[in-house]
Amino acid sequence: MDDAAHDLSRRSLIKGAGLGLGLLAAAPAPAAGHPAASGPIWSAEYWAKKGDVSLNLFRKRAGRPQAGEPPRPVLFLVHGSSISARPSFDLAVPGSGTEYSLMNVFGAWGFDVWTLDHEGYGRSARTDGNSDIASGVEDLKAAVEVVARATGRTRLHFYGGSSGALRAGAFAMARPERVDRLILEAFTFTGKGSPTLTKRREGLEYFRTHHRRPRDRDMIRSIFTRDKPGTSDPAVAEALADAELPFGDSIPTGTYLDMTANLPVVDPARVQAPVLLVRGEHDGIATEEDLLDFYRRLPNADRQFVVLAGASHAVALGHTRNQLWHVMRAFLEMPARDSHTS
Repeated sequence: MDDAAHDLSRRSLIKGAGLGLGLLAAAPAPAAGHPAASGPIWSAEYWAKKGDVSLNLFRKRAGRPQAGEPPRPVLFLVHGSSISARPSFDLAVPGSGTEYSLMNVFGAWGFDVWTLDHEGYGRSARTDGNSDIASGVEDLKAAVEVVARATGRTRLHFYGGSSGALRAGAFAMARPERVDRLILEAFTFTGKGSPTLTKRREGLEYFRTHHRRPRDRDMIRSIFTRDKPGTSDPAVAEALADAELPFGDSIPTGTYLDMTANLPVVDPARVQAPVLLVRGEHDGIATEEDLLDFYRRLPNADRQFVVLAGASHAVALGHTRNQLWHVMRAFLEMPARDSHTS
């Protein structure tokens, strides 16, 4: 394992968090959860191998790991179809004066936060593959072994956004023993009634015959405007494009092919972990009916379904991102049930 570490200055964090809920009891993160960490945010880069394919991992937490310290809860973040890991989860928006890095926020809250560039994205190896959901599951299998060695944790919390939620859900089916709690945000089950996927199916033949698709600044801007303009700061799209476009003007087609031709790819009956489903009110990738169908089929009674009012598909980088952070933290720090019996 190639482990290159460097210190980063800790950024200021958003303190206030409002809440827009569907089927969740409104409450702040419970005191029973682990304490927040102190010290500057530290980061490190790691590498995993999936056969001959090199996969880049990135880690953030408050303070450099110390020998003998107890392991912190690990939160693993899974990126979507069009943007690689660090721009998705560790974005800085110049001039905004506010925090956009999910990694910084949860690192300061005491989590050991990891993410991964899937095959064909970001700093990971570019291959002739299309990086579909099945490939993403294999990426995660390789990555969790690196995380387990570095942290001592064999069970991790997972968060996936959009097609990252499909990857995380499919991984939870394949490796249930590795998943503690699972957050699926901007998820889609069957795709029934989805305006975004209906439009995307116009390119189905292209996705079948090409391993990569073009991606430019306008495409990145459209992530924030296609559902409901005004749900994010326009400066975020520009900062995201600035961070992502150095990795090239094309990205793999595999997740688009799966989402337009192969749904469902996650069987809720095979997801054993506790699940939090999060949907932005205006998200066009899935209807509430589609997600509620998935939710009702989950076998674990420890499950929640949240609708964030005013949010669109890009919840994690929108105006309601602090609400997303709040419901995520509350779910991940859910106290254990009282074991007292009469």
